[in-house]
Amino acid sequence: MNGGPAAGGGLAAVRPRAAVAALVAAAALGLATGRFVLPPPPGATAHPAARSGAAVGGEAQGASALATPGVSGLTPSASPSISASPSGSASPAGATGPVTTANLLGPAAFSPDVDAARIHVADRYGDGAYANAACSGEKTLTQTLGGPGAHFRGLMTGSRADPDDPTVADDPGDQVAREVTAEARNPSLARNFAARLLLEEEPCQAEPPGHWVYGKTTTVQLAPDVTASWMGAYPGILNTTGAAPEGKEPCGGIAVLRSGSHYGVLEVGACLGTAAMDRVVRTALSQL
Repeated sequence: MNGGPAAGGGLAAVRPRAAVAALVAAAALGLATGRFVLPPPPGATAHPAARSGAAVGGEAQGASALATPGVSGLTPSASPSISASPSGSASPAGATGPVTTANLLGPAAFSPDVDAARIHVADRYGDGAYANAACSGEKTLTQTLGGPGAHFRGLMTGSRADPDDPTVADDPGDQVAREVTAEARNPSLARNFAARLLLEEEPCQAEPPGHWVYGKTTTVQLAPDVTASWMGAYPGILNTTGAAPEGKEPCGGIAVLRSGSHYGVLEVGACLGTAAMDRVVRTALSQL
C-alpha cells in the first residue's frame, strides 16, 4: 500500500530519542500504578490470553456447536421441501433426558384456528396404536420400533373418549390432535426411530382415487439436531389421480418429530391449512 513503511524498515526507524522517551513514560506510569509495564518490542505478538474473550470460549465454541453434522435419514424417496428456522432466531438445542408431559403439545398451539378453551387434554403412558390407518399398517408403536412405552396425549373438543384409550375421541370429528412421544437411548437411535416412523407413513402418499391421501413431505429444521417432517392430509374428493392434488390446501396432517434423543408422531385431525400446520409443527418441535 502507498504511504506505508518500507519492508524491513520498522526497527531502523525507531530513533534513540524516541526509545528513551518511551522508557521514561513507562517508568512514570509504573510509579503512579505500582506496576512497571514496558512496551512490547516492535513487531511482537500479544499473548492469546490478552485477546478478546469472545474468541476464546465464545465464538469459537459456538462455531464448533453449529458444525455438528445434520440429521440424515428423515428424507423420504420424494424430495421434500425444507423450511429452515427464521433468520436471526435462536436455534434450540437437541433434547436430552426423559420425555415428560411438559414436552407435549398443549391446546394453545391450535389458537386461533381452534378455540383453545374448547380443547381438553387426556394423557396416558404405555403402548398403543399411532397414525392408525390401513395404509400405515395399523401397528402399535412397539410393533414398529420394538421399543418401550411412550407418552400418549389426546387433544379433543368432545367429552367422550374411546373406552380402550382415553387419548382417542369417541367421535373422530372431536379429535383435534394426538401426539405420541418417547425418548431413545441416544440421538442416533432417535434418528433411526424417526426415519422408520416416517417410512411407515409414506405408503399413504399414494392411494386410489377417491381415498384420502397424504401430500408431499415438508421438512422443518430448527437446528442441526431438531427436525420434523410433515405431510398434509387431503380428503378423497380431492384425490382424483391417486396422489394429493397440486395447489390445494390440506386439511390437517401428520408430522414425525425429533429433537436430540426425543422423537414422536403428531397427528392433526383439525382441518388446518399449510400455514397453520407449519406453525403447529414448529411449536411441537420446539417444545419436544
